[in-house]
Amino acid sequence: MMPDMDGYEVLGHIKSDEHLQHIPVIMISALNELQSVVRCIEAGAEDYLSKPFNPILLKARTDSCLEKKRFRDRETALFEELQANYKRLQEAEKLRDDMRNMIIHDLRTPLTAMLLGVEMLEQDAALDEMQHELAGIAAGGGKTLLGMINDLLDVEKMEAGSTQLQYSELSAEALVATALGQVASLALDGHNALITEIAASLPPFAGDEKKLTRTLVNLIANAIKFTDGGTVTIAATQDDGSIRFAVRDTGEGIPSEAFERIFEKFGQLDSRKVGTGLGLAFCKLAVEAHGGRIQVESTPGAGSTFSFTIPLTR
Repeated sequence: MMPDMDGYEVLGHIKSDEHLQHIPVIMISALNELQSVVRCIEAGAEDYLSKPFNPILLKARTDSCLEKKRFRDRETALFEELQANYKRLQEAEKLRDDMRNMIIHDLRTPLTAMLLGVEMLEQDAALDEMQHELAGIAAGGGKTLLGMINDLLDVEKMEAGSTQLQYSELSAEALVATALGQVASLALDGHNALITEIAASLPPFAGDEKKLTRTLVNLIANAIKFTDGGTVTIAATQDDGSIRFAVRDTGEGIPSEAFERIFEKFGQLDSRKVGTGLGLAFCKLAVEAHGGRIQVESTPGAGSTFSFTIPLTR
C-alpha cells in the first residue's frame, strides 16, 4: 500500500537483481489476506508477518532467515571452490595429455629409424644364427612398441573426435579373411583352431577397412591369447540393417563385473597377460564411430563372445 511502488514491486526488484536476490526478505504488511501472503511467498519472500507484529516473533523469524542465508552462502562458497578446483584439474589433465602426446610423437620418429636399421641388419648374410635371432628379437620388440604408440595415438584421436573415417564398400568375407591372415601364426603358437562361419549372400556395407580390420584382429588376437588348445570362431551374419561380426572362443571366460572395465582405456582383465589395455578401447571407439555397437557375453570357464554391428550404410 506504499505510494509510487508497492511492496510487491519492491520484492520483485530485489529478486530480479542478481546482486540482491540471495538476500532473504520478510514482508510486513497490514494486509493479512491469504492471497497476499501466497503472492509474496511465490515471489520469493522468506516469510510474512502481519501488522501489528510481535518484536520477539520478528527477531526469531529474522534469526531463522539469517541462519538459512549463512548456510546458503557457505554452500555457494564451497561450490565455487569446487568449480575452481575442477577447472585447475582440467587444466592439469590437459597439460599432462599434451605432454604425453608430444613425447609419444617424438618417440615414434627415432623408434621407426631404429626399427628400420635393425630390420636391415637382420638381412645381413654375415650374421651368424645367434646374431640373426637377437636381431629378430630386437625387431619384434620394436614393432610391438611402435604398435603400442600407434594404438595410444589412435585412441586419443578417436576420443577427441578428430579421426575421419575413410569409407569404402566392404565385403564381410574379405574383411574376415584379411584379419585371419594377420593372426594365423598366433593361433598356431597357442595350438588353437580358427573356424569361420560366414553367412551366405551377405550384402556389401560401408566402412573404414583399416579400422574394422584392426578391430577384428584385436578381438581375434585377444581370443587366442586367452585360449589354449581350443577353438576360436569368427562369424558374420546380417542383423536388422547391419552386419554383425562375432568372435567366440573356448577360453577362460570373463566375470560379468569386468564387462565395462575391459573396454576402458588401459583397462585389463589380467595384468599377467602382456598388453597395454588399449586394444578393446580402440575396438569400442572404432565401432561406435561407425554408428555400431560392441558387446561381450561370457561365462568364466566356458569362453567368451565379443560381437559388434556395423550399419550397412553410412
